Amino acid sequence: MQQVKIFKSIESEVSNLEETINTWIAEENVNVTNIFGNIAPQSPSTPGMGSFSSSDVIVVVLYEK
Repeated sequence: MQQVKIFKSIESEVSNLEETINTWIAEENVNVTNIFGNIAPQSPSTPGMGSFSSSDVIVVVLYEK
């Protein structure tokens, strides 16, 4: 039976997110069938300013145990 695990982070911490996902896969000994994700559009951190805050990142892992 397929199951779902959702991971959420921010764009500036993608390396940590990758490590978290890889560790979870190894520790849970799951058979991953699909991985997909999305990054939210960036929005200005302050109105009128040129800088942007980090976007949210979501990764969905479909797996069987």
